[in-house]
Amino acid sequence: MRFKAIRPFQFLIFVLGAAASSITVTAQTPAKGAVAVHFTATTDNVSGAGETVKINLFSWSTDADRDKFLGAWSLTAAPAAAAGRGGGARGAGGRGGGRGAAAPAAADDAAAADDAAAADNGAATAGRGGRGRGAAANAVPAAAETPESSLTAALQKPQTVGLLWTSETAGYSIKYAYRLVQPDGGERIILATDRRLGAWNNLWKPAGSARPNDYAFSLIELRLTSKGDGEGKVSLTGKIAADNQARTIALDGYAALPVVLKGVRRQSAN
Repeated sequence: MRFKAIRPFQFLIFVLGAAASSITVTAQTPAKGAVAVHFTATTDNVSGAGETVKINLFSWSTDADRDKFLGAWSLTAAPAAAAGRGGGARGAGGRGGGRGAAAPAAADDAAAADDAAAADNGAATAGRGGRGRGAAANAVPAAAETPESSLTAALQKPQTVGLLWTSETAGYSIKYAYRLVQPDGGERIILATDRRLGAWNNLWKPAGSARPNDYAFSLIELRLTSKGDGEGKVSLTGKIAADNQARTIALDGYAALPVVLKGVRRQSAN
């Protein structure tokens, strides 16, 4: 049997065609964790009751995201490395602002001289009948970190995983969207926005005598049946707590809070 030789030009076309086919298949493969979930609801128990709310989720938060936000609220997240003088241990020939052994010796000597002069000046002023104070005494102490401030900072960092829309001009970026499937087939969905609902208007002001909290963000908890309908409550008045069983941040005392999103309905999912 004789085999017909393939010309170089024909071989090149064959290879390029196979490569293009491979690229097309790869591009059509959805990203891991990608979703297209849409919910609708109507606001209730707020001053702007009756507003239509649309929640569009692009992706679910991962377990690593869940742990990060839980750590931020519980104040167990690793602290950021301090910078500047005195912000860390001195290395070999270096100082706490990130200077290492490669820094010029003259610079280290000058810095050491600065420190010595500052120490002498502080000691001298402290000895003048208490009338003078050293630089350390004048330093303003840093505000103590709280769960609220820690979580507020953490919500500014991740990418947006969804959007919440109302009749307001701008939507709200959802930075945390975690799904908990329940034994009966229902769902708990925890959402967190990087700014408070109603930050610039009164549409989300709690109705009645309920006193609003001062969180700079909002946490939303949806509870749905296996059919995809249900209700939602928001941290407008409710507090946030660590749900140790689910290992996530959640609303504290969910059952006692007023319904803020009624008629929640899942529109589509993949």
